[in-house]
Amino acid sequence: MSGADAAAAPAERNADTAREAKARPIGVFDSGVGGLTVVAAVQRLLPRESILYLGDTARLPYGTKSPSTVLAYSRKNVDFLVGRGVKAVVVACNTASAVAVGELQPPVPLWGVLGPGAARAAAVSRGRVGIIATESTIDSDAYGRELRRLRPDVEVVSQPCPLFVPLVEEGWHNDPVAAEVARRYLAPLRERGVDTLVLGCTHYPLLRRVIADVMGPEVMLVDSADAVAEVVAADLLRHELARDDDGAAEHHFCVTDAGTRFAKIGARFLGTELLSLEWVDV
Repeated sequence: MSGADAAAAPAERNADTAREAKARPIGVFDSGVGGLTVVAAVQRLLPRESILYLGDTARLPYGTKSPSTVLAYSRKNVDFLVGRGVKAVVVACNTASAVAVGELQPPVPLWGVLGPGAARAAAVSRGRVGIIATESTIDSDAYGRELRRLRPDVEVVSQPCPLFVPLVEEGWHNDPVAAEVARRYLAPLRERGVDTLVLGCTHYPLLRRVIADVMGPEVMLVDSADAVAEVVAADLLRHELARDDDGAAEHHFCVTDAGTRFAKIGARFLGTELLSLEWVDV
């Protein structure tokens, strides 16, 4: 081998390593099926990217667990995804985003949904932001704290909407029942005159049309799933991890329990059948 060939070999190996890293999937985890709205947002924005999803259905809901337990579960989930070779991790669970993101230090880039959602709301609001979420997320005031950190002048109005999740999982998100429930939950936010509304649960984007109808066109809806997808896209470019080859994206879904129900509801979230589903133990 000539000197020139010897010098070229490490460069070629480095290029192959970089291509392999870019082709790895993005890992996404949630306590259940709701994080599939994040998957859908990432697919829309980054159609070349493969995704490995973990739904920790055996231990849901996270919202009723202590912070230390949620952190322990989150660490196990991240370890599982990293062990499967992902190039980055999205924490799609709002509870885990509020509790664990600051404590997790994987060897790959990691994002939660809470920060991007709050940042989007802070950027577009005229000064009064509504937050709708599960009771545990509202009780934590995680969105409120982040919004006030970003914009001390902002007024935050929070409203738990506990029936929204079962309505979505029953497939009733376009039903008159959902519209009536939304009118009742959102009335206090309308009375307070919020100009921006954060959909602070990963199930809620499926109710977007109903919520928009109730709130009216003057209220900006902020979907944390869309917001985190934009952050992921920008950061993958920054870390030189964005996929740029012609390979087809491959999506794989893992659950820790109740795979049949997950597949049924997941098809509703993604608008397509989940072709690759695996039961795992984390």
